[in-house]
Amino acid sequence: MAGAIIHGRSLSGALELDAEVLVVGSGAAGAVVAATLAEAGQDVIVLEEGAHVTPAEYGKMRPSQTMRHIWRDAGLTFAIGLGDTPMINVMMGRCVGGSSVLTGAVCFRIPGAVLRHWSTELGLTELTEAGMERYHESVERAVHVETVPAHMRSRSTLRFAEGAARLGVAIEPMRRNTKDCHGCGRCNFGCPHGAKMSVDVTYLPRAVAAGARIYSDCAVDRITHEGGRATGVVGRVLAGPRGETRARLRVRARRVVVAAGAYGSPLLLADSGLGRQSGQVGKNLTLHPGFRVMARFDERIEGWKGSLQSMYSDHYERDGITLTSLFVPPGVLAATMHGIGPEHIRRALTIPNLAIFGGMLHDAAGGEIRRGLFGGPNITYRMSAADRAVVPILMRRMAEIFFAGGAREVFLPVLGLGSVDADRLRTIDLEHVPGRKLECASQHPLGTCRMGVSPLNSVVDPDGQSWELRELFVADGSIVPTSLGVNPQVSIMTMAARIADKLRERPLPA
Repeated sequence: MAGAIIHGRSLSGALELDAEVLVVGSGAAGAVVAATLAEAGQDVIVLEEGAHVTPAEYGKMRPSQTMRHIWRDAGLTFAIGLGDTPMINVMMGRCVGGSSVLTGAVCFRIPGAVLRHWSTELGLTELTEAGMERYHESVERAVHVETVPAHMRSRSTLRFAEGAARLGVAIEPMRRNTKDCHGCGRCNFGCPHGAKMSVDVTYLPRAVAAGARIYSDCAVDRITHEGGRATGVVGRVLAGPRGETRARLRVRARRVVVAAGAYGSPLLLADSGLGRQSGQVGKNLTLHPGFRVMARFDERIEGWKGSLQSMYSDHYERDGITLTSLFVPPGVLAATMHGIGPEHIRRALTIPNLAIFGGMLHDAAGGEIRRGLFGGPNITYRMSAADRAVVPILMRRMAEIFFAGGAREVFLPVLGLGSVDADRLRTIDLEHVPGRKLECASQHPLGTCRMGVSPLNSVVDPDGQSWELRELFVADGSIVPTSLGVNPQVSIMTMAARIADKLRERPLPA
């Protein structure tokens, strides 16, 4: 059977399909599973809730258009902070290719210390560095992971690196899934040059070439099952970006793989009546809460010239902190500047002199995703006391590094604070800034259908199969057992590659 990408919104009437394997979600995990199984000769259908927007199309969009058309909730999904926890903007993709289309292209393997914890203390004995090596290698080869060359480091990154060197803070080159990167800094809004090797230009074309059928604009509402085995899904074909229902959807399959991400997968399982056995569906959410610090220099920095993310530091990993370079397109950055009217204009005019660096936490599992009172998704998150205590340390250290690099003033992620010079930094009581006044963001939701060795405290077994329903597998960031502390793109794809490899060898049910 010939493969294809079919626009659901262009179809008329109800959609009824049959497949050997149904994959729900076309992002980093779903794409890996679909390509692997289709290339093994299995009849694969992929359902994607979002639209199919080609690289040629999103490459021409303004950032604001990208957010409207391929970010979930136009980039305005929030985790509600409980206690002294900030509101956290959780940004996720909603398109064919998922969040892979919108990442900064950063590629870290699952850290060795994390794998040792999983394999020894959690009993997931196959998840060792040696056991995961071939999956790491296959993913890195498929998406062209390379070290960012020194000449692609922006002056924003270099000034932070200079300050880090003066303070004895080690900083390392980043690895990213790019090829012939132009350094335009548009990664989070879809690469306009086709240089980011996201799954919509790597794994998904492979899946289609091997016969997989990918349907966009298809929202899955419930997993169907009979006799303790998953048999398919029912849902809706959507009419357009506002999500109006065009027609009903039903897919019958011999095996179902859920890859809707740490946001979508637990909601789908819960809506299908699963999760009561362990009580863990939707819980154990980790986010890697991120905080951005900006600095103004006397000279022009033009931080948008160069790789969006080219260096990082794990110097403070013992404190649960990872520092990563980044920049934001000037038009987007201008919209976030302090002030109103003339003051805002004055601040926006300083953008050529600004440098930016980010810091994120290796957090404990403090969040939950569930249906709210009116049926919509609801995310809550409470930082652990230890994580919350690290936030002022993270901000202060990044500011000190910028000042060591020659910054005139810094802008901390504290609402209403304004600019801070080196003298004022020493007097600010960051330890007592309320959580509600902190600016915080995440692109790394993980852990809401976690993998484990017991149905009493996990959602899927070590092979990714649901403890409650045969032939139902979960293979995305939701199964990650604990926080990673690094950008999870490759980790998610590697976990999916391992599960797909097992499914390729597992006989399909009659």
